[in-house]
Amino acid sequence: MELKEVKAPKEVKTYCARCRMHTEHSLSLYKKGRERRLSAGARRYRRKKAGYGSQPKAVQKRFAKAGTKKYVIRYKCKTCGHTTVRKGNRLKKIEFV
Repeated sequence: MELKEVKAPKEVKTYCARCRMHTEHSLSLYKKGRERRLSAGARRYRRKKAGYGSQPKAVQKRFAKAGTKKYVIRYKCKTCGHTTVRKGNRLKKIEFV
């Protein structure tokens, strides 16, 4: 199976759950937001790293992962502005044309 670069359209007509009909949607890549420093997991991790011994888990030294990413695509409805996130496929690169 050959993984390739994909050119996807900027706009697609697909189902909107809020409008309950097929409408035009604009496509964009999902990007992770800024992490909250006061979340329980972040506090726990900082506490674990502090003091003698520091890093709690082994840091990966060799690159052992696949050469591709699973891109997640955001669909934003042009009529109501409702956004949905759909699971993407494993691709080398995605480009919206």
